[in-house]
Amino acid sequence: MEETLVLVVGAGPAGLGIAACLTKKSIPYIVLEKEDCYASLWKKRAYDRCHLHLAKEFCSLPYKPHAPHAKKYMSKNDFIEYIDNYVSDFDIRPQYFHSVEFASFDEVKGKWLVEAKDTLMKVTKVFVASFLVVATGENGKGYIPNIPGLKDFKGGIMHSSEYKNGREFQDKNVLVVGCSNSGMEISYDLCNSGANTSIVIRNPVHVVTREMIFVGMHLLKYFSLSIVDALVTFASRLTYENLSKYGICRPNEGPFLLKATKGRSPVLDVGTIAEIQSRKIKVLPGIKRINESKIIFEDKVELNFDAIIFATGYKSTSCEWLKDYDYILNKDGFPKNRFPTHWKGNTNVYCAGLSRMGLQGISKDVIAIANDIEMVLRAKLCS
Repeated sequence: MEETLVLVVGAGPAGLGIAACLTKKSIPYIVLEKEDCYASLWKKRAYDRCHLHLAKEFCSLPYKPHAPHAKKYMSKNDFIEYIDNYVSDFDIRPQYFHSVEFASFDEVKGKWLVEAKDTLMKVTKVFVASFLVVATGENGKGYIPNIPGLKDFKGGIMHSSEYKNGREFQDKNVLVVGCSNSGMEISYDLCNSGANTSIVIRNPVHVVTREMIFVGMHLLKYFSLSIVDALVTFASRLTYENLSKYGICRPNEGPFLLKATKGRSPVLDVGTIAEIQSRKIKVLPGIKRINESKIIFEDKVELNFDAIIFATGYKSTSCEWLKDYDYILNKDGFPKNRFPTHWKGNTNVYCAGLSRMGLQGISKDVIAIANDIEMVLRAKLCS
């Protein structure tokens, strides 16, 4: 049994950010990470051409802005280098190979009891903490929908978290399911690699350029969300004209409103739309069912594919191990409380990185959490 003041579960950007904030305040903590490295989503599950979707000024962690010479839209490798320096600067030392299996609040002791399996030593350890920070993020487990006949598909199946590049798919018929930023960018990468690429786009989606979002985020400092949404939507219409003839419809709600209320990000075009307009990438409706290598779509068209890549998002895994999750989370693993108090629950439990606001949201979360922990500790000393 090991006791600490603050126990942080997860060593992604959120876990590292809270560790840095606690270090600044000289508050003892332990970070548990189930993988063999920190930032495993970036180091192990990001495709090669992945870049930060927002400008660097919106993508830093507390107490360490990006260097002036860093590229405006950082590559995966550039961001990993930034994270490496962050861990080194704040001397963050997560305990790796520690998979948290169970966490509950002991009302008698007023502390959190956490069981973690040390997968390297093959033993179970128990941690006791006054404060618990859930920093496992939104992307705990890749989600693949249950499509009729999927189990019998004769081709390759992978989640976008497994995709690295399109070299192995040259001259193959590949279907990407999902029109998120990952789905659109993977489609573009596949097309450039010589794959016969198709993408399923079922729901309306905003298509914008990076610069539109960059300007929009600055305008939000001075204008209302509805005005900025109207300006960005107008700019998108001028740039891309009518995309509905290619199978892409715009939502009724604005891009910033959708992000704030439903966590749905607009697509930041990296070149995919031009390939769709030239018909090099085919847009298809939803899948009705799969018959071995043949896929039947909702418009009754039947096509053969060699591989399916699911860019269908992730599911939070927090509720699987946080038994008393209702102190802070809903059943879907996201905060019960509305923004901006989403990060704080009852009984000294917090969540970081679940605001659906990217790295900027993570930074705000971890600063607020560290300040709150410090305030609670000071109140105890004065009582």
